[in-house]
Amino acid sequence: YISVTGVQTCALPIWPAGRLAATATAVLMVLPTLAACSGDDSKAADGKSAEEVLAEASDTLASTSGVDLTLATGALPDGVAGIKEASGTVTDAPAFDGTITVVFAGQTVDVPVVAVDDTVYAQLPFTPGWNKVNPKEYGAPDPSGLVGEDGFAGLLKLTESPEAGESVRGGADNKEVLTTYSGTLPGDAMDAVIPSASGDSFDAEWQVTDDGELRKATLTGVFYPHTDPMTYTVDFADYGTTKDISAP
Repeated sequence: YISVTGVQTCALPIWPAGRLAATATAVLMVLPTLAACSGDDSKAADGKSAEEVLAEASDTLASTSGVDLTLATGALPDGVAGIKEASGTVTDAPAFDGTITVVFAGQTVDVPVVAVDDTVYAQLPFTPGWNKVNPKEYGAPDPSGLVGEDGFAGLLKLTESPEAGESVRGGADNKEVLTTYSGTLPGDAMDAVIPSASGDSFDAEWQVTDDGELRKATLTGVFYPHTDPMTYTVDFADYGTTKDISAP
């Protein structure tokens, strides 16, 4: 096929002259190709709408026993206390076991975190052992809720005016086909990920596999009051992982 200014069309084969019956047969053979090549930014390759794909990805994420999650941004605005990175395993308990990198009082620190039974425990710098903490004081969410309906699974379904974009190879050994879906999210939904989010809306890009698994989220907007827009990226891997996470 040929793509012109984003619109997909098909280059038809040049059929040799022949009898009318042969020509008619050739035309009938080409018609399905025409139908398959016609582009529609709101449709996935299998004919599902962008909304349907994101809803399926939401259900898949919400129903998994566990997933490895990595969240990161290039840099926080000057003077801001908040989350720079996070990585760990989120399970359907819900629970989390991993590390959150926060910028607080001008310092960047890696904080081991366990979240279970609606309680967040952290090993704070210069403080012995594990301590119960309120993550919002550090600009971070309760990480045990990042995957479920109050987290990214919910955000997928809240995406407004989603459109399907290009498909690329990715995943382990580039064996997966990932399709990007872009749209916007209401500002009041984003505090599930970054509690200080203060923008009226956020741009969202989701990369989803053909199997309906969310692989990557790219979120852009005003996450901290009185700052310029910035971007967080979140990667999801190892769907179906299991881990017994208990309070330290």
